[in-house]
Amino acid sequence: MEKEEIADIKNKLEEHERRISALEGMPQKAISEGKKLSIKEFILEKKPSDDVQKTLVIGYFLEHFEGMDKFNVKDLTEGFRLAREPLPANINDKVNLNRSKGRMMAAKEKKDNLKAWCLTNTGEKLVEKEMQIEV
Repeated sequence: MEKEEIADIKNKLEEHERRISALEGMPQKAISEGKKLSIKEFILEKKPSDDVQKTLVIGYFLEHFEGMDKFNVKDLTEGFRLAREPLPANINDKVNLNRSKGRMMAAKEKKDNLKAWCLTNTGEKLVEKEMQIEV
């Protein structure tokens, strides 16, 4: 391959990564620097307005960046701790408020013998589309 072809392929690949990142709501900065996005950075980028939205954003992070197919109260608590965010008095209440708005639902099975949840399409779309990041 010629240098021009390699450069063209590299440019196309970078453009695809940028477009995928925009769809997933991940900051381009994290991709270009080749580092893993932290939960704290993700929360700061999404700017949730209250503990209900923070719980949703943490759930999204656990599913999309930590590869969890479901999460429980321990996972959410650890997410708040890692993000250095104040722990809500009752995380289950924040989950239930998200559930009542159609953003989360109960998972089919428990996780570590605890009730588990996952995001709905509505919850994912809220985090990805409506909680826009600043580039």
